[in-house]
Amino acid sequence: MADDLGWQDVSVPMHTEATALNAQWHTPHLERLAAQGTVLTNGYAAAPVCTPTRVSLMTGQMPARHNVTYWTLHHDRDTSKNHPRIAPPAWSKEGLQPGTPTLPKVLRDAGYRTIHAGKAHFGAHGTPGSNPSHLGFDVNIAGHGSGAPSSFLGTHNFSAAGKQMANTPDAKPGRPSVWDVPGLDAYHGKDMYLTEALCTEAINALDAAVNDGVPVYLYFAPYAVHTPIMANAKYLQRYEGLHRTEAAYGTMIESVDAALGRILERLDHHGLANNTIVVFTSDNGGLSAHARGGTPNTHNAPLHSGKGSSYEGGTRVPWVVRWPDVTEPGSRIDTPVITQDLTPTLARAAGAVFPADHPLDGADLRSVLKAGGVPTRPLVWHQPHQWGANGPGIEPFSAIRDGNWKLLVFHDGPRVELYDLSEDLGESNDLSVERPEMTSQMLQQLRRVAIGTGLQMSIDKATGTPIHLPSGTGGAQ
Repeated sequence: MADDLGWQDVSVPMHTEATALNAQWHTPHLERLAAQGTVLTNGYAAAPVCTPTRVSLMTGQMPARHNVTYWTLHHDRDTSKNHPRIAPPAWSKEGLQPGTPTLPKVLRDAGYRTIHAGKAHFGAHGTPGSNPSHLGFDVNIAGHGSGAPSSFLGTHNFSAAGKQMANTPDAKPGRPSVWDVPGLDAYHGKDMYLTEALCTEAINALDAAVNDGVPVYLYFAPYAVHTPIMANAKYLQRYEGLHRTEAAYGTMIESVDAALGRILERLDHHGLANNTIVVFTSDNGGLSAHARGGTPNTHNAPLHSGKGSSYEGGTRVPWVVRWPDVTEPGSRIDTPVITQDLTPTLARAAGAVFPADHPLDGADLRSVLKAGGVPTRPLVWHQPHQWGANGPGIEPFSAIRDGNWKLLVFHDGPRVELYDLSEDLGESNDLSVERPEMTSQMLQQLRRVAIGTGLQMSIDKATGTPIHLPSGTGGAQ
């Protein structure tokens, strides 16, 4: 589960053909995985920001149901940015907590050793859920309540104070930061990139499980390619000629790919490749509104916008799956899939069972991966929060995709947009007025999901009441 890795941030084409952006990046190990498995060209994250997607993988539920609809940090603070007219509803700002059934819990009950390595960001600081060990993981490597590192460099001790001292040698040592990565003291002061340290520790934990003769669930979640964008110097030469920030970004992508390669090699070493499902994906669309080189909101083109947005650039991400005897090597599947589909898929493949009273919104993808079947449900996104950057579609919204049709409801208004993704991948031609029957049909579908999941709309600041979801018949309900 890469972090902020966009649909175009890999050398494996996720579109109908390779693009200039694909050619810009170097991910040979992902190319190998794709050649041995399948590429899902319509693969989505559950949300356009990180925590909701990661909780969806853990629970098998869409954010509208689990109600962790935005990224978390402190248990007593709302991280939402201010919107002039609407406010977020009462969401679960504490994040995922013990007591909720999770994928690692049911896998552990089925006899698996469950290993977490890297970014957790499931539960907020000040809550038990900030520690992955409380959520079903037997092993926790460097995971806590924060979603980004202070630094990617071991010479900085992966800390704000170390970064400050390195950049200003005569400065006094700074205080510990909430963004400092915990548990990697063995690499402090060493010329070691964070992704590499996490991979080494993950492989050590994998080796220990194999030596103990137990099956393994490894959740490898490098903090890369999240900000701060910091170069892994060993790869910089390959990206000469790019904007300085984009060159550093390229080294971060390559570091993630190199870690994938090390893990694949270790599975080969242990003779486990033919008995292991490997999934590569990202928690939201690629960062593009700020902090990147070049023109903002273009880094995921032809997709519109990027991280934080309701548009495809905010949620469509790389998806590659290798499942021996299920996926056809070198295949490509266009069926839309989403993060929470992985939860029942992996659980059932391992013989693990969720409690009967825990609803799963995800679909078992075995038939999709084997024969390109179509799950019979729409995909829904819901983020009643203002993200902290400006760009197209970056505002409180709910959205639904059914087949090639995608409908957006922006809560401020509310306003409705409708797109045919088969003809308009860049979401440039709003058909909501031209196709009123389809608009109404999609709105009614969204209303049914809202009723079934408890979806909460944004709050109108002027009245203190929830925004009404349009009914699709010209009025609001």
